[in-house]
Amino acid sequence: MDKLNLNKTVFERKQYTNVIDNSFTQLVPPPTTVVEETTESKVDAFFNQYQELFYDIPKTGETNSHEYLVKQSSEYIDYQFIDEDVQALLDEISSLRQENLDLNQQIIDLTTKR
Repeated sequence: MDKLNLNKTVFERKQYTNVIDNSFTQLVPPPTTVVEETTESKVDAFFNQYQELFYDIPKTGETNSHEYLVKQSSEYIDYQFIDEDVQALLDEISSLRQENLDLNQQIIDLTTKR
């Protein structure tokens, strides 16, 4: 019969926890990593959903409507929508104001020549 030598290494309690890993990593599944959404991905998701729901959203209404979105966004970016008709009227008002100033100047010039 062969002789078998067994060697036993003994650690003190303080050494044991530093040398030997006693966690149960084999029996517990690894923790799942949580992927946090970035602001960019949230914005992309919003616009994707907006495109899908576009025709389901009411055109007008105090909340949850296209009108509401336009008002909210316009206030945020300080935007005032001026369509072509309104711009034409504003241009005409400006022109009439200038004409009024010119006529008032003519009146002043005529009255001071006397």
